[in-house]
Amino acid sequence: MEQVIPGSEIRAEQRQDIYTLEAWQQAGKWFSYDGHAIFSRMAGAGAPLVLLHGFPTASWDWSRIWQMLASQNQLLSLDMLGFGFSDKPSDYAYSIEDQADLVQGWIEGLGLTSVHLLAHDYGSTVVQELLARDQEASLSFRIASVCLLNGGLFPEVHNPLLIQKILKSPLGGLISRGLTRGTFERNFRRLFGERNPPEHPDMEDFWQLLTYNNGRGILHQLIQFMEERRCHRNRWVGALQNASQPMRLITGTADPVSGSAMARRYRELIPAPDVVSLRNVGHYPHFEAPWDVFSAYRDFRGSFSD
Repeated sequence: MEQVIPGSEIRAEQRQDIYTLEAWQQAGKWFSYDGHAIFSRMAGAGAPLVLLHGFPTASWDWSRIWQMLASQNQLLSLDMLGFGFSDKPSDYAYSIEDQADLVQGWIEGLGLTSVHLLAHDYGSTVVQELLARDQEASLSFRIASVCLLNGGLFPEVHNPLLIQKILKSPLGGLISRGLTRGTFERNFRRLFGERNPPEHPDMEDFWQLLTYNNGRGILHQLIQFMEERRCHRNRWVGALQNASQPMRLITGTADPVSGSAMARRYRELIPAPDVVSLRNVGHYPHFEAPWDVFSAYRDFRGSFSD
């Protein structure tokens, strides 16, 4: 199934519902994972819906769609270890598998027996690992459905920015620690569609989240997930191909990193692919076109019984 949506601008009434970064942090709670503090947000009522963010950002990415989703779901989101308001230890072996352990333990600790998953970018790779575990019967909860936003699901068509390649290289530590706001902004803005670029206050918030708790100093460690995607390609692509749950991909086609090419590969490899394409939208569709993403997600959830 294929749907193509032109991609709309953020409406005035939606802007009134956007959380400030300070309000987002104040409404959160922290829990401990392996001795490290993890920031989380919960709201709403209904079936549990876990939201997983991308690299190098945080759960605040969901702020523009949060209230819309909370009207119909029990929302659960967190800043994964090394991101946002969570701890960012410098001497740590960051990995997708470890982040999946974090998410799995969190869900199980909350006593949830069934969850829906909505993920972006880095979070989508965590979902692929969780799906693989589900197929191995190693989860104590049921994954009821999966919806994925732009991300490197298939490493062979992932097209990282030059700065990402450098961060992953042996020079990564030096580049990471010396990253300036100007360099970050120039590269980060390239990920967005022309219709809804981040405004100056948005960039201030993204930069604050990145640099909180010395976040710049570990970017070169976090970005090794790109190599993990290649190493675990068969496991994680197989998890998508073998998934029995309802599954939808919502993709911003103007994304230079994981947009149209990723969606084409998804349609080639995934049985009965369900794809919604948002034209003029880049790598952060839930931030750029929240109403379109909400509508596509609401329709997806309405297409099957929980």
